[in-house]
Amino acid sequence: MAIQPIIIKKVKKNKGHGHHGGAWKLAYADFVTAMMAFFLLMWLLGSTTEEQKRGIAEYFDNPYKASLMGGDSVGNRTSVIQGGGTDLNSQESGQVDKGQAPKIEDTPVIDFAEVALKKAQEQAEKADLEHLENLKEKIESMVEASTALREFKDQIKLETTSEGLRVLIIDSKNRPMFRIASAQTAPHIRLILKELAPVINELPNKISVHGHTDALPFPANQTGYTNWELSSDRANAARQALNADGLAEGKVLRVIGLASSIPYNTKDPFDPMNRRISIIVMNKKTEEQVLQGMSSDPSKDISVTPP
Repeated sequence: MAIQPIIIKKVKKNKGHGHHGGAWKLAYADFVTAMMAFFLLMWLLGSTTEEQKRGIAEYFDNPYKASLMGGDSVGNRTSVIQGGGTDLNSQESGQVDKGQAPKIEDTPVIDFAEVALKKAQEQAEKADLEHLENLKEKIESMVEASTALREFKDQIKLETTSEGLRVLIIDSKNRPMFRIASAQTAPHIRLILKELAPVINELPNKISVHGHTDALPFPANQTGYTNWELSSDRANAARQALNADGLAEGKVLRVIGLASSIPYNTKDPFDPMNRRISIIVMNKKTEEQVLQGMSSDPSKDISVTPP
């Protein structure tokens, strides 16, 4: 009987991936280093001035030029020691000239909200002025085109002032606006106010109506009625006529009687031209001042152009 040979078979067992030698630790260390560099960069960007940032950019663009010119991004001295000179603790001289480094307290702080608000206010004032100028041109064209108003052209004055557009209706010796010592309106002033009312009403601006008299003393009476009461009543009569002819009630912000305190013709206080009605289409700034109780100086109503 033959003897069978003994066969030994080696079976290799799979024990998994085994140990990688710690390569992942190197990758993690690189990631942490990169993150640290990133946060360091962000901190430097936040703590440097715009001038320093431009200097750094110039250095990387042309290091030789930056070294010649100096500035916040490079040393101004030949010493490469951080402190400068031979004293490592010295802070008085270093690579950056102390005179060039801006002080924090000297750096202006810009309030962007305030700048934006100021810009918006300037644009609003400009638009308001344009609207008033357009109104002035429209009234001038209306007076020229109207046969009824053309004969009163010399009694209608338009002026742009710091308060807004001022429309003056001036009395004349031959054509008074009111009966003597009375607030009863004459037919021609009612015609003028009737034409003005719808045109002024087109703008959202508020108006102020002022009444003026000449310096002739009011006739003696027992009631104490003077030019002050007369000018106030005439201003109010003009206001009533404007409202009756199409001006909205809410447009009128104030009605003032000024008697003869502000003459139109300063050289002759008895001139009939001093008897007048002044309708001021106020700009927004003046309107806000009035609403806040900060009325403008009535002396602004004096005409800057001699009659």
